[in-house]
Amino acid sequence: MTETLLILFLALVLDRLVGDPDRIWRRVPHPVVLFGRAIGVMDKLFNGKRLSAETKRFNGAAGIAALLAASFFLGFLMHRLLAPLGIFGVAIEIVVVAIFLAQKSLHDHVRAVSTGLKRGGLDGGRHAVSMIVGRDPATLDEPAVCRAGIESLAENFSDGVVAPALWYALLGLPGLFAYKMLNTADSMIGHKNAKYLDFGWASARLDDLANWPAARLSIFFIAAGAFLAKGRRAARAAIGTALRDAGLHRSPNSGWPEASMAGALGIGLAGPRIYGGARVDEPMMNASGRTVATVADIDLSLRIFSLACAALAGAVALALFLVILF
Repeated sequence: MTETLLILFLALVLDRLVGDPDRIWRRVPHPVVLFGRAIGVMDKLFNGKRLSAETKRFNGAAGIAALLAASFFLGFLMHRLLAPLGIFGVAIEIVVVAIFLAQKSLHDHVRAVSTGLKRGGLDGGRHAVSMIVGRDPATLDEPAVCRAGIESLAENFSDGVVAPALWYALLGLPGLFAYKMLNTADSMIGHKNAKYLDFGWASARLDDLANWPAARLSIFFIAAGAFLAKGRRAARAAIGTALRDAGLHRSPNSGWPEASMAGALGIGLAGPRIYGGARVDEPMMNASGRTVATVADIDLSLRIFSLACAALAGAVALALFLVILF
């Protein structure tokens, strides 16, 4: 446990400072891209149009089970291969763990929304936000662009930072690899449309289960970031809004970090949105907050996010200290 926590802490620091250098991943495929290719092969082979709903559901469940087992074994094998290498193996594992975290890349993508709005106006903001959300950018005015960027930041803090850190802390590389395989599968085939409603059912439900603890833990890190950025009142609002409004979101998990960020910023998030031409009607979380989000809110959310990431690293460091002490 001591080594795992030390590796996780150093990986969090490395990812926050370096992130995912484009010059590397332009030359070699990112591991998540390889996971996606494996999922794509499963989709192509076992999700035929003529199959019955029951067969699709069985194939999807069996397929994701096989991919999770393979990714778990791959993580186990990699750790066993690195263990005899001593400090060199530890250094490699730190880099591997950092690759599967998303602190800097997420910060950079959402900061691009702020920069796009400042430099290119609404068109610049729409273009930047289209890189990170699935909703139709042409339907978004400037406050909606701002809300979309903030919502993406909060949601992905949970499943792109807290969840992989948690599963690595609990199960090491096998847990981290299996979680990222599952999360990638959910993003690719976990959609409620005609093609994936049955085939992606197991992936979507398992992803909900895997993200359950991280989503709820994330509100405390966001509250810590809000406390450091704005003070005690913002921290209380972050936790209180999440406890009150998280259930208003259509996702059993995304509402927790999004409602927490809404409370910290004092704005309303979620509400009606358009995905693929279809309107999704949801209540506004923190409906008593400001209805018009601004670029300044994006910038403040990025500061809270950065401090929340620091709080996560601090929690890992504290856990490491306690493990060593006792």
